[in-house]
Amino acid sequence: MSEVIARIDQTRDALLAAFAERDWAAVGELDLACRVCVEEILAEAHENDAQVRASLDELLGVYRQLIDVASGERQSMVEEMSQIRQAKNATKVYHLFS
Repeated sequence: MSEVIARIDQTRDALLAAFAERDWAAVGELDLACRVCVEEILAEAHENDAQVRASLDELLGVYRQLIDVASGERQSMVEEMSQIRQAKNATKVYHLFS
């Protein structure tokens, strides 16, 4: 069981590093690795429930951060696209009157 916990901790650390660099491709790959680790934990008997719970809680904290930042990044992109659309429309209007 401690091997699985160690893998979760390593994956969480790698996820935090990829997140800090905004390497979304790596975040996606590490997300899949996290899912596999969690599935393995759920499939095994739990001798160290407290240790497993603590490790999973830390992983959950990382996911909360990821969700918050990814949502913010998405909103920034939406706003930027809106500004680009407005600039295009303004350019069209300008060309109509020039």
